[in-house]
Amino acid sequence: MEDADKSRKNVRARAKAIKPFRCKHLIAVIENPSDIKNIGTVIRNVNALGVEKVYVVDPRGALPDDWQELRGDRAISKISVSAVKWTFVKRFDSTDACFDYLEQKGFVSIVTSPHVKGKASIYLDEGNYTVHPKLAVWFGSEAIGISDRAVERSAMCVSVPMFGMIESLNLGTSSGIVLYEVAKQRRDYQSRFRLRGQKGERETPLPTVMAAGE
Repeated sequence: MEDADKSRKNVRARAKAIKPFRCKHLIAVIENPSDIKNIGTVIRNVNALGVEKVYVVDPRGALPDDWQELRGDRAISKISVSAVKWTFVKRFDSTDACFDYLEQKGFVSIVTSPHVKGKASIYLDEGNYTVHPKLAVWFGSEAIGISDRAVERSAMCVSVPMFGMIESLNLGTSSGIVLYEVAKQRRDYQSRFRLRGQKGERETPLPTVMAAGE
């Protein structure tokens, strides 16, 4: 019993310590993953990098609608190293349904692709990911990438520069790279300003990294 109480206290302490570092109103969206188990890797990245939520466009109905039921999925929990227990995940039946929901909540979407496409296309390091108060970052399936419909409804397309013979990255790697840059920028913004539009500048910026051992 003593060990269990100590474990719960450690969990509560960790949850309190990481709360200021989470990126508010930042959502990662996975569109129609070829292997539903691969979302576990993305969930792990999302949780580790301080992204707020994960949405999954799942037209095959491979995931349960109930997040609590998903938390108990052993395969996903194992791949995500239990991050699914601490990360909110919501599923949608279609790309349009997800976009409709996000737009109703005031989110702007950007999509990622190994190839530049869309009217507004930039490389990852060229973007400013703090201009929109609420931002959703979309990742396509491993097999076919992001859909044309997602590109059509997004604000812009972001790509990771490639310098080798291989011109694509797997879902886990690409989501880690892209979300690291986006979250880093938004965390830095949160540390300096209380409000959008660079208003409410703090006299002393908040820390953007956790001290070792916390």
